[in-house]
Amino acid sequence: MKLPKAESYKIKMVEPIRQSTREERELWIKDANYNLFNLRSSQVFVDLLTDSGTGAMSDRQWSEMMLGDESYAGASSYYKVKNAIKDITGFEYFLPTHQGRAAENVLFSALIKEGNLVPGNSHFDTTKAHIEFRKSQAIDCTIDEAFDTELDHPFKGNIDLTKLEKVLSENPKENIPLIIVTITCNSSGGQPVSMQNMREVSEMAKKYDIPVYYDSARFAENAYFIKIREEGYSQKTIREIVKEMFSYADGMTMSSKKDAIVNMGGFIGMRHKEVFDQASVFNILFEGFNTYGGMSGRDMNALAQGLYDGTEFDYLETRIGQVAYLGQMLKDYGVPVQYPFGGHAIFVDAKRFLPNIPKEEYIAQTLAVELYIEGGVRGVEIGSIMADRDPETGENRYPDLELMRLAIPRRTYTNDHMKYVAAAIINVYDRRNEITKGLRIVTEAPILRHFTVELEKL
Repeated sequence: MKLPKAESYKIKMVEPIRQSTREERELWIKDANYNLFNLRSSQVFVDLLTDSGTGAMSDRQWSEMMLGDESYAGASSYYKVKNAIKDITGFEYFLPTHQGRAAENVLFSALIKEGNLVPGNSHFDTTKAHIEFRKSQAIDCTIDEAFDTELDHPFKGNIDLTKLEKVLSENPKENIPLIIVTITCNSSGGQPVSMQNMREVSEMAKKYDIPVYYDSARFAENAYFIKIREEGYSQKTIREIVKEMFSYADGMTMSSKKDAIVNMGGFIGMRHKEVFDQASVFNILFEGFNTYGGMSGRDMNALAQGLYDGTEFDYLETRIGQVAYLGQMLKDYGVPVQYPFGGHAIFVDAKRFLPNIPKEEYIAQTLAVELYIEGGVRGVEIGSIMADRDPETGENRYPDLELMRLAIPRRTYTNDHMKYVAAAIINVYDRRNEITKGLRIVTEAPILRHFTVELEKL
């Protein structure tokens, strides 16, 4: 018989988790004001809130932790990261930061001014927030196919070139500091961007003399999808694909807590010394000296090794295969999910799951709360709460996609956990017609409100 796929690692250490009762969870989520970010980790059985910083590091990464150089300036750990970044991405210049949103803060402080326009593919929450905080506008140029969760399209993260050229041609070059390409595109369901699309975006950007930067948190997962879905890449290695991907960009921001599989860390990669010099001023101001940038030496060592771990095909096949395993169980039962499955998470289409809940009652958040009560599984809303209010009108923004994201930590849970998650979702799905009331906001922050929002049941 044909040998089945198996995990590309074995388990060396375990962490106990406790399965709570439904009565406990009903009390806990009420005390948390129906915001899953307010729950204690001990109150969660399977935690799919995020894949950011929640993965299990390898023995090689833990070994590197012991070799960390904690010198304030010029530490050997800095040069390990620098060499790894150049080797894998090709970028000559880099600045370490403590995480991805810090990289955005530093880079955008150097590049974005009030009144600017920043086109891209479904900017994620912190990216859009950093742009709007600077009184600029993020313009979504994602292909329309991304917003049909039932459509089978291999690269739903792609930028629509017609939409992009409209922005570039109708506005002065000085008003568009950069184009952002998010790989994979989180807000559209962890969907990849094709190499062809990256190449074409690069060509158009050169035509209009606009730099291109990648939000690269899940660049290795994007490369995996290119290898298995795009013609001409099946025989190339992941690192060969990655090197070509970044050849079409002027720079990158990175949350290393994703595809570099570390608990903390980030960086900016750059092709041009002029940008490095501009960003260095803000990096020293916000993060720390340029050879540590808010990171300890041991974390930089783990990051450097993690970049190599995260670009191994066997690891990526196991990791993305587990995501698809959960997705297929849900799809087979009829649960509406974004298809094809993304690289880091399964995204449940909350509008189709709970058709009785009006958009004003926060459909995806309602679903996430119901899932937690059902099985102690913590997901996260990618919908109208995360979309925040329009900074000019103050009105709620209702995105085309209202999703509940189930982000799978790397090398952390087994497929039996995925079976448990699927069963909990299916139980909620079976009683979906009984869920007729959603939530309302009691208090909220003016920006990135989903982290601290307080809600109550209607």
